[in-house]
Amino acid sequence: MRRPSRRLVVSWILAAALLVSALPASADEYDPRRAGHPLRIIAYVLHPVGVAFDYLLFRPAHWLGHQEPLKTIFGHRGERYGDH
Repeated sequence: MRRPSRRLVVSWILAAALLVSALPASADEYDPRRAGHPLRIIAYVLHPVGVAFDYLLFRPAHWLGHQEPLKTIFGHRGERYGDH
């Protein structure tokens, strides 16, 4: 039995991705009691700041701490216990 060519596999993956992206998106129902809450309004403002911190500071710091020799210095053991 022949294996499918790489081009065929890539075209199937691309077709599946286009099909999934063409499906209608569903949003949460708008609830004016929750959306107008003062803490929700603050969260709307602070969420992009938190995402920026995540991508610009925390993820690079985690990657850096995962590299040697910092991995040994800080005792980073990986995602699972006992994973060295």
